[in-house]
Amino acid sequence: MSSSKVARIGALVTAALLGATAVLAGSAQAFSASSKQQVLTYLSSITGSSIVAGQHNKEPASSPAQYSQIVKNVTGQRPGLWGGDLMFNPADVANRQRVIDQAKTEWANGSLVALTWHVCPPTQGSSCSFDGGVKSRITNTQFDQVIADGTALNTAWKRRLDEAVPYLQQLKDAGVPVLFRPLHEMNETWNWWGGYGAKSAKLYQITHDYLVAKGLSNLIWVWNVQDNPAGGWSTYYPGSSYVDVVSLDAWYKSYPSSGDYQQIQSIAGSKPIAIAEMGKVPDAALLSSQPRWSYFMIWSEQLQGSNTNAQIQATYFSSRVLSQGEISLPGGGGTTSLTGAITGLGGKCVDAQASGTTDGTAVQLYTCATGVAQTWTVNAPAGTGTVVNPSSGKCLDVTGQGTAEGAKVQLWTCNGSGAQQWTYDGSAGTFRNPASGKCLDATGQSSVDGTRLQIWTCNGQSNQRWTPPAA
Repeated sequence: MSSSKVARIGALVTAALLGATAVLAGSAQAFSASSKQQVLTYLSSITGSSIVAGQHNKEPASSPAQYSQIVKNVTGQRPGLWGGDLMFNPADVANRQRVIDQAKTEWANGSLVALTWHVCPPTQGSSCSFDGGVKSRITNTQFDQVIADGTALNTAWKRRLDEAVPYLQQLKDAGVPVLFRPLHEMNETWNWWGGYGAKSAKLYQITHDYLVAKGLSNLIWVWNVQDNPAGGWSTYYPGSSYVDVVSLDAWYKSYPSSGDYQQIQSIAGSKPIAIAEMGKVPDAALLSSQPRWSYFMIWSEQLQGSNTNAQIQATYFSSRVLSQGEISLPGGGGTTSLTGAITGLGGKCVDAQASGTTDGTAVQLYTCATGVAQTWTVNAPAGTGTVVNPSSGKCLDVTGQGTAEGAKVQLWTCNGSGAQQWTYDGSAGTFRNPASGKCLDATGQSSVDGTRLQIWTCNGQSNQRWTPPAA
């Protein structure tokens, strides 16, 4: 047990003996502006040894830390992970700024930040009731239209996402990475977005790509299912390049079963896993038998509705459980950039034509050689970021911010647009442009010197496989 935790427990006991309220100042380690990769690196680093304690704070938006405060009152510690919601009913939608302000405060005080969104369907307005709104069904035809680019309902969904962008942008500007869990429990049918299998996953992909194209590089994408006995959760998985954390909600049973634990791990691979919602605080047996969970989140009123104060204290006082002030993020900005050659079809290299450095310089395949034309810096190689040619200082860019098949790739002044964002999927070897959903592609499956690079529907073929610079 850490010395800081021992000290806090001792202080709590002293306060109790003196009849004082169990609210202690603590010694929180404040977080500075950080990247999503720092948080992901941290979650990976504690996997198997520690778990971050989380507490969700549901409506009203006017009291965005009410349940975290209960944790503090009971244990003398604040949760290491604060959870909030962008909400749905009119009063709370109008008060979203309070939620964002609380997120900034929690981060500044040394807690990680998570947001979910009980979002209203695109067939309704910006706010709605829970029953008949969030908790409702749309028709199969309507759902097909939501995920079909260019339809009225697809456009309505993107306008709905636009409503969240200014709030998420505030957190990016403040250097706050967000464990963002959209379209949660998508294997359930209580919500309008769930139960459609691969089509629910497609909606997640659309949501991801749209918000990434808006430049929200601070979002840590948390994919989520509920522990229903039907299984088959991988049917809903949108793919590894869309997901940073794989999570489970434990509601059919108090704790994930060993089978649940194994199923989540099989989907996640090397990604961090988490229990994104649960009612019972994890006990020592669960923490010991399922040590790979990186965090847990207790659902609002279930904190005291399903647990005694003694049980809450036992969990928070565990040497494995991390509270506010016990989380140390890695330094150095967290984003590891890789610089060197990018190789593709036929062993040829990604090349700036004629070593050009001006806007509009064509990007092509060419026989590998040392030199500035084939040197690239891949930012956020484990996430989404830019690919920059250091000689020119310009970014790998889709011409005209195009999204159509065959849109050519060029050099252009870095501007933060979606045309310059690339997600590298190590397992598939692809560079995917989230704004279009398409992959970097050697035209015509050719490796002849001078073959132009373009974007094309991701298809797993060899002309879309790339090897980034070595670490």
